[in-house]
Amino acid sequence: MFIVEMLISVLLGIVEGITEWLPISSTGHMILVNEFLKNDNSFTSSDIYLYVIQLGAILAVATLYFQKLNPFAPSKTKEEKAETWDMWFKVVIACVPAAVIGLALDSYMEMIENWQVVSAMLIVYGAAFIVVENLQKKTTVHNMKEMDYKTALLVGAFQVLSIIPGTSRSGSTILGAKLLGCSRSVAAEFSFFLAIPVMFGVSFLKILKFVLEGQVMTIQNIGVLLVGMAVAYVVSMLAIRFLMNFVKKHDFKAFGIYRIILGIIVVLYFMIF
Repeated sequence: MFIVEMLISVLLGIVEGITEWLPISSTGHMILVNEFLKNDNSFTSSDIYLYVIQLGAILAVATLYFQKLNPFAPSKTKEEKAETWDMWFKVVIACVPAAVIGLALDSYMEMIENWQVVSAMLIVYGAAFIVVENLQKKTTVHNMKEMDYKTALLVGAFQVLSIIPGTSRSGSTILGAKLLGCSRSVAAEFSFFLAIPVMFGVSFLKILKFVLEGQVMTIQNIGVLLVGMAVAYVVSMLAIRFLMNFVKKHDFKAFGIYRIILGIIVVLYFMIF
């Protein structure tokens, strides 16, 4: 069983690494993978695994954007350091809605982690991406410096929608940023940066809840989780580079179409089988 858990963890690490950054829902995909594999009573299907594995993906952002995120970098001028601090203040402000509303609703969302909710959100937000791309004509925020604090807070409010399984944290923030006039690259990057404090916070809360409930991780559980995180880290490095190159030439409609097709396939699969 340990070998099977390891193999499933590798598979989930690949899924997490790809889907955490693309606006197609990482948690939703991992829930679906576990549903397809009938993996519903193991450590790799537990809430703590599905959220803490995301730390591997978050470390990839910290690695790729270390220079941009570091306000103490010696190579930066005084003005560049001030701009970096300004960006971090916007990230903190954008995290407020998730910290207040998301924390209050977190336990309720665990009750709807199923294929019905995931498939519905895949389809709904897939359609939303197509509609927004068709309607948006004007871009007013072309870089992080041009984003004001009000816009950052509103993007953070959109992020709260991601507590519903299948919505996608990156999907909801990118969609919100696009609606607020941000360019595709700014929307994607701000979504990446928002993930750092949010996912560290969510993982900490899941671990705290796990401990307070009197549960204990075995050495094997820790090994399985670390393998999943390591795979997610490596795959995320590739996925982030892919997305940033993709949005320079294309819009997000392709992801909307993918979400709709996947949502329909999921519904048909579970209705038939």
